Amino acid sequence: MNWPRALLTDSGGFQMVSLLHLADITEKGVTFQSPVDGKPMLLTPEESIQIQSRIGADIIMALDDVVRTTITGPRIEEAMYRTLRWIDRCIAAHKRPHEQNLFGIVQGGLDPVLRDICVKGLVDRNLPGYAIGGLAGGEDKDSFWRVVAQCTAALPEDKPRYVMGVGYPLDIVVCSALGADMYDCVYPTRTARFGTALVPEGVLKLKHRAMADDIRPIDPTCECMVCKNYTRAYIHCLVTKDAMGSQLLSYHNLYYMMKLSRDLNSSIIQGQFPEFVCKFLQKMFPKGDVPEWVCNAMEVAGIDISSCCAPFTTSQD
Repeated sequence: MNWPRALLTDSGGFQMVSLLHLADITEKGVTFQSPVDGKPMLLTPEESIQIQSRIGADIIMALDDVVRTTITGPRIEEAMYRTLRWIDRCIAAHKRPHEQNLFGIVQGGLDPVLRDICVKGLVDRNLPGYAIGGLAGGEDKDSFWRVVAQCTAALPEDKPRYVMGVGYPLDIVVCSALGADMYDCVYPTRTARFGTALVPEGVLKLKHRAMADDIRPIDPTCECMVCKNYTRAYIHCLVTKDAMGSQLLSYHNLYYMMKLSRDLNSSIIQGQFPEFVCKFLQKMFPKGDVPEWVCNAMEVAGIDISSCCAPFTTSQD
């Protein structure tokens, strides 16, 4: 790859959800039906670690048994306990512990008891870092933030806490307030392919007809190459006809996320994170209609956002 910077690889566990119609999950591992030729392929915890080792990533993820948070019943408990059994197989297969950091993944769906059992089991194994998995799969936001808060509170403060599959800028700010450190998501580039740009106010949909004659940059406050050189009208013309539109929007969206991350990080270091949160929310919700789940999460995080919220106008969205 010749990538000279930090690298994180995933284990393949998420494909148990995204390719469920092609997968058969047993204690041994996951048998996939190849989407190319239909042949069965077995992915075991050992094989997952070996593949990630060959790639040479700085952070590698244990193979976990993933189920959607919208599923209920005994399958959630089965997956959580299997995840704990598989972490031991991953640790045994991990031959480069001084070069690669193996993270365990907390599972347990939306069940607080199962999440606690999984957290304790992983912490007992003294791993270099921990991920909170199985979220951003369709659960309601109130359940989402409560699982994050529960897990970050129980995981060691001196090791990275990584919320997998997150996310939206608002989710990242909220989860950071709750104690999370790391995130990953396809959202910035996927939404770009649909003609949507990330801006401090939320999103800007460049496919809308109103953009056709708008000669402003995507975000007048943004310093990225796209905002310096192209108008909304030009990108509007591209996104409906040409792949270059998606590429320009992807560039801008990634720049936006990088700046958000840098500003968030520096505000924590400078002891100004509460001020950062309020400024972020004021831009995104200028009318004060901050969603109720955000207000509840900030209360648990100990951050006063009353100056951002209009009385009696909170929303469940």
